[in-house]
Amino acid sequence: MAEESKKGYFLNPSSKTLKSSIDEGKSSTSSGTAKKVLVKSADMKEDMQKEAIDCAILAIEKHGVEKDIAEYIKKEFDKKHGPTWHCIVGRNFGSYVTHETHHFVYFYLDQKAILLFKSG
Repeated sequence: MAEESKKGYFLNPSSKTLKSSIDEGKSSTSSGTAKKVLVKSADMKEDMQKEAIDCAILAIEKHGVEKDIAEYIKKEFDKKHGPTWHCIVGRNFGSYVTHETHHFVYFYLDQKAILLFKSG
């Protein structure tokens, strides 16, 4: 099932690169616009996880409403990786889902939790 992982990352928006951080409370860029990324649980290849995080950052930049952020991420993954992806975005939610193997990621981007998985 889902491999437990708690990886702390900071994203430098100018270079779009993830930097691993042992101390999760520390910012890694001199500009005050670093995004804190914390992968809570994943059953997904690292490159696809990075793609999900990059997609989420774009979605947050384009949309202010969580429903619209989730819709953007879901549609992008449906286009790039085939149907049927599901995405939940918010600050407070519970979930219990069934997903295809290697197609699940749950992470925080600053204060927003994002759950993305493929099922069906």
